[in-house]
Amino acid sequence: MGMTFTGTLHLPGDDGFAEAVSGRLFNARRPAHRRPAAVLEAATEQDVVDGVRLAIERGWKVAVRSGGHSWASWSVRDDALLIDLGRFREMRYDAATGTVTATPSIKGGDELNPYLARFGRFFNGGHCPSVGIGGFLLQGGQGWNARGWGWAAESIAAIDLVTAEGELVRADETQNADLFWAARGAGPGFFGAVTRFHLRTRPLPKAMAFTVHAYPLSLFDQVMTWLHGMHHTVSPLVEIVAVTQTPDEPLPGHTGGEVLLVTGVAMTDTLDEGRRALAPLHANPYADRALLRVEAEPTSLGEQIAKQRVANPEGHRYLVDNAWLRGAPDQVVPAMRRAFTTHPTERSFTIWFSMAPLRELPDMAFSLQSEIYSATYVVYDDASRDEELAEWLRRAMADMEAVTAGQYLGDSDFTERRLKFMGDRQWARLRRIRAERDPKGLFAGYLVDDDGLLNINHWEL
Repeated sequence: MGMTFTGTLHLPGDDGFAEAVSGRLFNARRPAHRRPAAVLEAATEQDVVDGVRLAIERGWKVAVRSGGHSWASWSVRDDALLIDLGRFREMRYDAATGTVTATPSIKGGDELNPYLARFGRFFNGGHCPSVGIGGFLLQGGQGWNARGWGWAAESIAAIDLVTAEGELVRADETQNADLFWAARGAGPGFFGAVTRFHLRTRPLPKAMAFTVHAYPLSLFDQVMTWLHGMHHTVSPLVEIVAVTQTPDEPLPGHTGGEVLLVTGVAMTDTLDEGRRALAPLHANPYADRALLRVEAEPTSLGEQIAKQRVANPEGHRYLVDNAWLRGAPDQVVPAMRRAFTTHPTERSFTIWFSMAPLRELPDMAFSLQSEIYSATYVVYDDASRDEELAEWLRRAMADMEAVTAGQYLGDSDFTERRLKFMGDRQWARLRRIRAERDPKGLFAGYLVDDDGLLNINHWEL
């Protein structure tokens, strides 16, 4: 092929090709009918440059894999060169600027934050610790305390990337600003192969406190209606999540099955500050009927990450969908009921994530949010149940359509459902920039042949 790589180029028919295609995918429910033209396990930045140039020369498309966590396996594309960045791993912290430079396959919880902790710094990467920062940041980055600290993509200072012309460039507010704008929210539709992110970090929280109330599902409507009415009043130092799941250990007075957990994690300078920030959640009028109450207990980032690892187990099949919800509690709570209270497998769970009060977003491609985010994760092992479980999830999400503003790319699976994920003005601008920057469609995009089918809530047509 006329090129040598520091990493490894796998072609169909080679030993190890199948493993290179899907071995690093988190979701065990893998795309059976998509077949890349080749897989490049890149080990250096130059490998990425040469890979893009090889694809141009061969007439292939390009798809990129960072952490392999996307539910739809965005990186596995027909007739594309899959550039897998798993072997290209670098981190460098600059104490003078507080900026960390990291390659896309670096895992936010397992690698980036332990590294930054040595300098007393923190980056609000993904909750599941093995998520790579690449796809996460390109999709906006709903990380730790996005409610108070904003989307992780807002903390990108600059990006190094290989363009559709095979050129390595820097993109920031002053140079290649169109690519910088697009990278923060375009997700798998981004028309470049990012090689490095330059990220603004924040001080590591000096104190963390954790609150959880566990309620029987019989109180779902009452508790969630109360939460809807008050979550915007809680300090922005608190991440607020409600989740229905089957507890790992039996709870006192609970006969089994799922429970509703209302949780708060305060990330503050002192424990006293954390207790004050969490206090409104303790005033739940149904607290005396809770199965379990833990209130403002000291915790650590490591402890919280360990809980996330248990909630997102590796090696299972996943069906996932999500919605940005809007409307009055008497509309939203009943619409959520199926998704939250009728899970079809024991490991499945549904989250309710507060973003209230909404902060104004900077000018970037990521542009669709509401005060409430909900995502459902169907976790299972039996491939024969794929269609049955997909149908349950479709029905659960259909119940919410009247109160759905759109979806977040990070928890979307476009092989199952596609909704609005960007503002109309931003979507039009993204398409214009792509037409200029990638006129031949080198980069693989959104798994949909016709852009006209994208960024639409079909029930609103």
